[in-house]
Amino acid sequence: VQLVESGGDSVQSGGSLRLSCAVSGWTTSSGCLNWFRQAPGKEREGVATIDSAGRTNYADSVKGRFTISQDNARNTLYLQMNSLKPEDTATYYCAARYFSCELNARYQNYWGQGTQVTVSS
Repeated sequence: VQLVESGGDSVQSGGSLRLSCAVSGWTTSSGCLNWFRQAPGKEREGVATIDSAGRTNYADSVKGRFTISQDNARNTLYLQMNSLKPEDTATYYCAARYFSCELNARYQNYWGQGTQVTVSS
C-alpha cells in the first residue's frame, strides 16, 4: 500500500486548501482512510475518517470546516479545509487502517509521508 499526499501550502487565516492523497494497493472495502496532522512539539492527532461505506467522522476542532471525501475511480482521498486558522498549521498525513475506523494514530496500518500546511494570521 502506498499513500502520497499533496496540496499543502501557506495560506492566510480564513483561507481554504484542498489536500489530496493518492492511494495505491488499497481497495475501498479494505477498511478506513484517514487524515491526521502533527504540529511541532505535539502528538499526531486524528482529523477525519471515511469508511468503506462513505461514512465520515471528524475531530471536534475541525467539524464544520473540514470535509473528507474519496474518489474511488481516481483512487484519491481528499481533505477540503475551509476557514483555516493558525492552529491548523501542521504536517498533514493520510493513513489507512484495515476494517474499522480509528482516530488514534497508534492503530493505523499505513502512512503517507505528509504535506505541510501553514496558516498565518
